[in-house]
Amino acid sequence: MACFLASAFLLVLQTYAAPPELVQAGFGITLDPMDLGAGLPANVSGDLPPSPPPGTSKRAPQSIIIGVRKGGTRALLEMLDIHPEVAAAATEVHFFDWDENYAKGFEWYRELMPYSYPHQITVEKTPGYFTSALAPERIRAMNSSIKLLLILRDPTERVISDYTQVYFNRLENHKPVQAIENLLVRNGALNTRYKAIQRSLYDIHMRNWLRHFPLEQIHIVDGDTLIRNPLPELQKVERFLNLPPRIVSSNFYFNQTKGFYCIRSDGRERCLHESKGRPHPAVNSTVLQQLRSYLREHNRTFYRLVKRTFDWQ
Repeated sequence: MACFLASAFLLVLQTYAAPPELVQAGFGITLDPMDLGAGLPANVSGDLPPSPPPGTSKRAPQSIIIGVRKGGTRALLEMLDIHPEVAAAATEVHFFDWDENYAKGFEWYRELMPYSYPHQITVEKTPGYFTSALAPERIRAMNSSIKLLLILRDPTERVISDYTQVYFNRLENHKPVQAIENLLVRNGALNTRYKAIQRSLYDIHMRNWLRHFPLEQIHIVDGDTLIRNPLPELQKVERFLNLPPRIVSSNFYFNQTKGFYCIRSDGRERCLHESKGRPHPAVNSTVLQQLRSYLREHNRTFYRLVKRTFDWQ
């Protein structure tokens, strides 16, 4: 009798379990790959998320990389993530600069953070925050003592890099592209309304941040130096975040093929995505000089605001 009941039970399970080929065909049933051969009913509501490591929780970030776009934010986050006491968010959240995300509330934001231990610092990166009019006030409302990281590079080079990213994105999506000179110049004059130029007006954006945070809470990383020699810049970040020194020179190696430093950590080697470090187009020298001249005065104002200078042309 017991054998008969067991056989009947197995028959019922086999009848109601979704076969793997239906899952692969996209019939809306989700199975854990580990269970495909187990003969158990599918969980039609989706797989349960993995259990977090004991003693961890999702917390609001104690530090945010606020920008700037094409300034080296991804490189900074990847390199900072070497540190064992840093828990880095996996994606750009755009919580404080996109109204539709901000309207979802703080708990939605916190749930997007990684699990971390009490001794770790959670770090989020969204480059759009630096140029957002609303982000500084919103971040201050969350945590007025948060530590902010801002990585900047030569603003002229940043404009060209910004154009390059958009150029390749449009090519990949089979959209028409324009020469950079056609975007930089309109009616014979520099097109200062071009978004890539607007993002490089560091002084204007910095003023907005300094209305809500003291300069002591904003650490500026020299993006040009980070590319050439990452360790000194990361050691400054460690000190700013009150982290014990754990990042060392052996964590980096120069990749001759890519032309920039890659990361060596936990027995693995990794480089930034192939979209990083793309070659810049040659820019007409007259147009380039117009751009540099326009940005120069903004750079001087920025130097006064942050009480330091940079080796920008």
